[in-house]
Amino acid sequence: MTEHNPTKISFVYSNPTDPDAFEAAYPDQLALARTLPGLTRLQASKVWPKEDGSPTPAYRLLDLYFADYAAASAAAAEAGPLVAATTEHATGGVAIAFAEVVEDA
Repeated sequence: MTEHNPTKISFVYSNPTDPDAFEAAYPDQLALARTLPGLTRLQASKVWPKEDGSPTPAYRLLDLYFADYAAASAAAAEAGPLVAATTEHATGGVAIAFAEVVEDA
């Protein structure tokens, strides 16, 4: 690992118990994410449904990119409002991970 490589904080949202309520609150979560210091890129994704209609292992993904580990850590220290909103509305659960970007083609 190289602490100087770009770093992202990924939110992997599981299927919410009330998708409509989650979607109504999601723009506010994105707005909070955009206020984080050092954010260089935000990527929000919605997982395609399975063709047979069964639940997918994830519902949405949110990736927040930073110049390096230190910048991501500084942003995480300011992310209390985002994490609070996320845990309130991610009624199916959410996993949050720091990841080193090792290749970006």
